[in-house]
Amino acid sequence: MTAVIERSVGGALTPTWTIGAPRLLAGLDRHAVLDHRAHLEVHGALPGGDLPRLLTLLDASSLAGRGGAGFPLGAKLRALRGQRPTVVVNGTESEPASLKDRVLLRRSPHLVVDGALAVAAALHARRVTIAVHDRLAEQAVRDALSQRPDGSHVRVEHVGGGFVAGEARALARALAGGPALPPGRREHATDKGILLANVETFAQLAVLVRMGWRRFADTGTRAEPGTTLLTLGGAVGRPGVVEVPLGTPLGIVLTAAQAHHTTAVVTGGYHGSWHAPLPNIELSRAGLASAGGTLGAGVLLAVDDATCALGELARVTAWLAGESAGQCGPCLFGLPALARDVQALYQGHPGAVEVALRHARAVDGRGACSHPDGAARFVTSGLHLLHDETELHLRGGCGRPVLGRLPIGAR
Repeated sequence: MTAVIERSVGGALTPTWTIGAPRLLAGLDRHAVLDHRAHLEVHGALPGGDLPRLLTLLDASSLAGRGGAGFPLGAKLRALRGQRPTVVVNGTESEPASLKDRVLLRRSPHLVVDGALAVAAALHARRVTIAVHDRLAEQAVRDALSQRPDGSHVRVEHVGGGFVAGEARALARALAGGPALPPGRREHATDKGILLANVETFAQLAVLVRMGWRRFADTGTRAEPGTTLLTLGGAVGRPGVVEVPLGTPLGIVLTAAQAHHTTAVVTGGYHGSWHAPLPNIELSRAGLASAGGTLGAGVLLAVDDATCALGELARVTAWLAGESAGQCGPCLFGLPALARDVQALYQGHPGAVEVALRHARAVDGRGACSHPDGAARFVTSGLHLLHDETELHLRGGCGRPVLGRLPIGAR
């Protein structure tokens, strides 16, 4: 049994704890915020290193992005083909169910800055930008930069929120002065000389550079070494941000989070998927993929038997439709139709399941960005899992209220 070690802090701060030894969250049991002095005491100085050494570490550790796509960081560096890029830390965290990046920016910002500067030094980058839309995170990063002798090499940009605005290509477009909308599936940030990754990815890199790949691989799985951050929410007694070894079984995390009477779990956020609470599902990219899901944004939401799960699905689907970029037919027309379908099913309309699944297939893979794909996956997986619940609604309803276990809107 994996040991559960509590690392929680009261007050207004998001609770943080770990299963196993902390890495990214180290020191947060003793400090509300790690200033530069405390950061060095906890993590030590950042070693120097050139690009070959950095690529060796990335290849040996198989470090992949901790945002939605999980793209290998080493492949991104190689895709720059010798360019002097701009390094961008994506701290927008537009997924409403996720808090992990905000916890790092607000409470351990120097770890994120270290990772960004390590990449910038190896690539001889032109500049480093940390993009945020959360005001508390922005202030924490600015305070951290003022404490560092190398802080002048990093700039902070406040950008607008919105679900699709947090997508990497949308952020790159916004930083260039354009609208915060994805420009299309075929454009990549590296094509424009931008090395862009999310907050946790840079923090993981800072840990990797300090530990070396062998120590880094002491935990996790052979294919996916290391830890990851999860935002736990929904029907749990201990919500917050938890650091776990990759591959930790779902049952251990749900038990540690004090989840009771769980009927379903949502993994990966609202571009993720619904699952039965099977305790042996491994929380890694490969483990969730084998269960038909995705680790995505590192979100784990428990749904219990006190709420109407189908109503929860309808509520989030309507929110996803409202977050449309409005620049292609699948988003502009397909997602609102999908939301109406799920609402009709919640209201017990016969034939609504078949119509919803048909609309989900119609938008999947056909949008200008991945938003329709993610919404379709969320709805399709939910409808398949909630078959018994849909039957109850077709016979008059389940009798349970919609308690809002799945958070939507700004956090």
